[in-house]
Amino acid sequence: MIHDLPEEVRIGLEKARQRDFGRRNRLRVHVDDAVFPILRLTSGGFVLDAKTAPLIRGLVDIYDSGRHLYQCLVVCSSVEGDERVYEFKRQTAVVDQPPLDYWRGDDTPVALLN
Repeated sequence: MIHDLPEEVRIGLEKARQRDFGRRNRLRVHVDDAVFPILRLTSGGFVLDAKTAPLIRGLVDIYDSGRHLYQCLVVCSSVEGDERVYEFKRQTAVVDQPPLDYWRGDDTPVALLN
């Protein structure tokens, strides 16, 4: 159905879709000091816009607005149309507390008062 539209209308619809996507999508990848919006996050990697995304290889951080989600090792695997696909070699979820090196029971006191 979209193929029946005139070329100018299709281009306008595509630009509106991209502009609306940029407003809704909050996922970003941080590479050193550069920040790029993520088009799609998959189980094995993520997709960036091929026009603006460089060839990324190594350690990156993925954020959802200001919340740090993942620290990842990535490689650029392919370019498909206007999209550059990156694959995870390692994906580690970021936690706000250090990991415990001991077992904490349910009845363990949180703090001791003197």
